[in-house]
Order: sequence, then structure tokens, then C-alpha cells
Amino acid sequence: MIWSFKPVLGWFGAIIAYPIAERLEKRDILTKRGELRNYYTIAFDARKQIMRTRLAEIAGYAGVNSPYYKDLFKTHKFEPELLRKDSAYLEALPYLTKDIVREQGNRLLTSDINSQRCYKMKTGGSTGRAAHFIYDQDAVDYSAAVTLYARERIGKKKHMFELHFASRFPNEAPSNKWTKEGWKELAMNRSNVYFSRMDAIGLEEMWEAISVRRPHLVHGHPSTIYALACQIKNGRERANAFEVFESSGELLERYQRDVISEALQCVVIDRYGLAEFGIIGYELNGPDSGLQILDSEGWPESVQLDDEFGTAHELVFTGFRNRFMPLLRYRTGDLAKVIEQQDGLYLTEVVGRIHDIVPINGIPHPTHYIMDVLDHRIGGVQEFQIDLRAPKPILRIVRESDALEEQIREKIALIWGDAFVLQFVYHDEFIRVGRNQKFRHVVQP
Repeated sequence: MIWSFKPVLGWFGAIIAYPIAERLEKRDILTKRGELRNYYTIAFDARKQIMRTRLAEIAGYAGVNSPYYKDLFKTHKFEPELLRKDSAYLEALPYLTKDIVREQGNRLLTSDINSQRCYKMKTGGSTGRAAHFIYDQDAVDYSAAVTLYARERIGKKKHMFELHFASRFPNEAPSNKWTKEGWKELAMNRSNVYFSRMDAIGLEEMWEAISVRRPHLVHGHPSTIYALACQIKNGRERANAFEVFESSGELLERYQRDVISEALQCVVIDRYGLAEFGIIGYELNGPDSGLQILDSEGWPESVQLDDEFGTAHELVFTGFRNRFMPLLRYRTGDLAKVIEQQDGLYLTEVVGRIHDIVPINGIPHPTHYIMDVLDHRIGGVQEFQIDLRAPKPILRIVRESDALEEQIREKIALIWGDAFVLQFVYHDEFIRVGRNQKFRHVVQP
């Protein structure tokens, strides 16, 4: 069986397959990881000047090459070079929001979208409607290098296996054929555990897959691993099949961290990332060391919010890497406060997305699974919300302008039968609650 050759495969992937894959895909990740290693050996006081230089450079590039920023800088008489000496000058620029990104579209770009290799990312709609962001090749490679570097800091080397949780799509038969994704997994020493249901049957399937593969690191949503930890705790009290759980995709609660660590006998590492920039916060110094901001990747700020809910802070970020679609003073919509410590900047008071569990034909499923199915198997869905207050769950969908309602209905019926009452709505018909009118995919009774 392949898993009995893990040590050999691990070193093969790290030393041979990964560099070959880099060259074939025309990517440059390992060199950038080396840059990050060197960068974080520099004292924080010295890094601050590097940050100011990079801030001035990305702002200067945007002001010359992006139609949106050309006009913005002219309106505000903004001189990017002043940022080299005083980062506070950045406050002369207004915030960038998702609404502006959608309104301005290609005017934010610094060159024609067909002129270079680029990658489109879609945000969630936790604050306002979802939006698309476009990375250039260099920015994508730096994002991948950050992941390698951050995991290296917690002891996860390239030859050690990692396991990712991924959605198992309905009616998708497993294949034994080698695919491009299979070769990618070999090069990255990574495999996927596919899941959909979150009942006892689905959780036991997850645990069996993990137990057989015994990776060093498991990466997934904390709500999924927390459910698995509760299953283990109730049946076996505790068990161990991996060393590290790396949380992402949603907020990691304190109670989840404690149960996961105790029941699964692993180290729990938190990280913060978003589609617009990739990973920008990570527990680089180990569990509970705090989310250190990857200051090599951008300039963080936090704006204070005072409203009927009290005082909080919203994270604002300026990315250094993406020259195709620069984002200056971008309001992320996530609540977090930026603080300075001796060795760097940290995120505190973080409040991120929370995923819920939804019964589909009596079987519990996580909302991130439903999101994957709608994005990758249904298509044409801009956003959704499930209302559990009615006797039968109501699935409300905002469709893309070029998507046909009947086609969406047919695909949903094919996958989930009559599990939902389906309604097509506009964004303002969704229920939003709390500060920033935060959006959740589930409306509870």
C-alpha cells in the first residue's frame, strides 16, 4: 500500500518532484521561501523601514499604472514617495472597499487582463456582496511561499506529509487514474480527505482515512475537526494520528482549540488569511503565541469602530505583492486589532467567519461544503442563505446575471432532491445582523 512508503515518497516529493513541478508550471516558490527566511532574521526595527519602502513602491506603481489610482492620487494630491519616511501619510488616502472593487472593476488593474498569466479569487460575502480579486503570478507564488515558510516555522518540513479536508461532491465516483492534481499532491506531499456529512458515519470515515494515512499536519476548518474531536472524545476519550492541526477558513474558538488538542492529542495552530491577500497572520512561534502579521506581505492598520455594539476594530490591509491589482488601505470587513510587540505586529480581538451545520434530508452538513457544491457543481450562484425557521429549510439564492434560474433548479434537484424550498432573491433580501451587518449562511430558528 502507498502509505507504507511514506518516508521515501516524502523525500522524493520534497527533493525531486516539487522542483520539477515548479519548472514545469513556470513558478518560483522555493526562491521566495528563501527570501522570507532571510527577511525574518532581520530585527523588527529594521523591517519597519523595509515595510515603508515596499509601501511606497506599491503605491507608486499603482499611481502610475492603475486608472483608478491615477485619478485617486490626483484628487487627493497624493505623493507615494513620502511614505518612505512617514507611513502615517498613507492616511491621506480613503479606504478601499468591496463595493469600490465591484464598481471600478478593470480600472483597478494595472494592465490588460489578457496580457499576462493571472488568477481569479472570489471572496465570501460576510460583509456585503462577494467580489472577485485577481492575482498576478508573482503574488500567487509569494502566497504559496508564505504557507511553506509559516509551516516550516512550526516544524513542518517539506518532506513531511500534510492532509487537507475537501468536499466530496455528490455523484462523483472515485478514480484510480493519475491526474494533474495527483501529481501535484505527490510533489507537495499532500493528500485530501473528502467528506460531506457530519454525522457519526461521516466522522468515522474521516477518522479512518486519517488513521490510515497518519500525516504530520492536518489542515481544515476548525468546526469540522472540532466535530471529529467530539466524536473521538465520546467514543474513545482520546486518540492520536497526526501531530499538528492547522486551523483556517473560519474563527477558531478557545473551546474548540482545547477540545481538539485534548481529544486528538495534537498541537493546534491558528492562522488568518483571506482571498484578497492569502495568509497574513500565523502563530509563527507555536501554539497560543499569537497571530503574528506577515509584515513581509503588506502594511496592516486597524480602524476603530464605535457603535451600538460598543468599541471594536476592523482590519485594514495594503498588500505589497500583487502589482496586477494593487489593494491600498483595503477594509477587510473582519474585526481585528493590530498591536505592536518587540518582535513584530500581531492581530488581536479577531472575529472572523463562522460556519454552521445544516440538515439536508436529515443528515447534517457544514455550510462550507454547501458553498463548495454551489460554486463547483451548480454554478451561477453569487451568494446563498439557508433559513431554518420554516418547517422545511428555505434556500435563498442570488444568481449571477448570466445564469438561468431553471438550470440552477434542475441541478439542485438532481443533487439534493426536494430538501429545500428554493427562492431566487436579491442581496438586500438576505438577513444580516450585528456590527457591519455581518452575513451568515444560516438563519437559525
